[in-house]
Amino acid sequence: MIVLTLCFVWPLAIHAAETSERVSVIQVPGASKVFKAQSGADGTIHLLFDSDDGPQYIKSKDSGLTFSAPITIVDAAARKPGLKFSAWDLAVGPDGRVHVAMGNNAWKLKLPQDEWALYYANLTPGAKAFSPVRNLNRKSSEGFSLAAGPRDAVTASFLSGKLYAMSSRDSGQTFSPFTEINPAWNPCDCCTTSATYGHDGKLAVLYREETGNDRDIYLTLWDQSHGAQPTRTRVSTTGWRVNACPMTYFTVTPTDTGYVAAWPTKTQIYFARLDKDGAVLPPGEIKTPGTSGMRTGVLALSATDGTTLIGWKNKDVLGWQLYDAKGQPQGNPGSAKSAGNGAAGVALPNGKFVLFP
Repeated sequence: MIVLTLCFVWPLAIHAAETSERVSVIQVPGASKVFKAQSGADGTIHLLFDSDDGPQYIKSKDSGLTFSAPITIVDAAARKPGLKFSAWDLAVGPDGRVHVAMGNNAWKLKLPQDEWALYYANLTPGAKAFSPVRNLNRKSSEGFSLAAGPRDAVTASFLSGKLYAMSSRDSGQTFSPFTEINPAWNPCDCCTTSATYGHDGKLAVLYREETGNDRDIYLTLWDQSHGAQPTRTRVSTTGWRVNACPMTYFTVTPTDTGYVAAWPTKTQIYFARLDKDGAVLPPGEIKTPGTSGMRTGVLALSATDGTTLIGWKNKDVLGWQLYDAKGQPQGNPGSAKSAGNGAAGVALPNGKFVLFP
């Protein structure tokens, strides 16, 4: 096992006692570019990070105090001279299977465009190596996200002029052909997607629209099990009209009663709580003290008592702010030095939060 240093960063130490008691910052040795963290149903923390050797995976069974030895995700057969893979998303199924989405620099090497694609691998519980890397969509694309849900469901979402999804009903062993979620929707193509399954089993996909150059954030809900048509709800209130893609990242995560979503508008970070049908709950859109740069991570975590942690990455700094169940800030913002573009953390069963800069 890798023994970790438990690090409470200095800005956290001077905040109110309630804030400092609820947020811990753990620096994982050797994981300098942490991209995504997620807790499994059994409480195991799964961590995805980038390295000089490509995306790596580690896990912790003791709330982040120690982690397993890293596993390289990209197998030897997928490697080519000059080809570099990068992390895009991680999702953990109810059965503990780990799913990873990746991109690469095939475009930079001027390889065929069907290699400018979404790449995928998974790790079966107890296995010591990931499955061979697969080119999942064979399509020039980006904005990759993964969601893993009940009944062995896994959905990959991506952008390629439109908003697409492809689904699996066997824990990622096979996927359906990609399909447009709704041809009438016009996503901001150089941004991203964020996907999750709600507690009711519906797929939720967050994306940025670009129709009329109004760069609003929408939540799509899709009851895949009953063949229903996807619906969508605008969740951002503050407008952003710009004749260019802002190249932003954002996130949606499930809560006990619905979802919490966080996104940037004009570089400022906002968030909102949503019910299970995607409707924005009072007090509506909430402006945070956070700002972000192009394609930098945003984090939204929810505790069982309704407390929300919103995090953001900007200029190699991970910042965060806690909010109570009524949307009021708790204590002062915190920050920690953090390499890379990802923003990673988890909510623990005891109501506390752990961040991985």
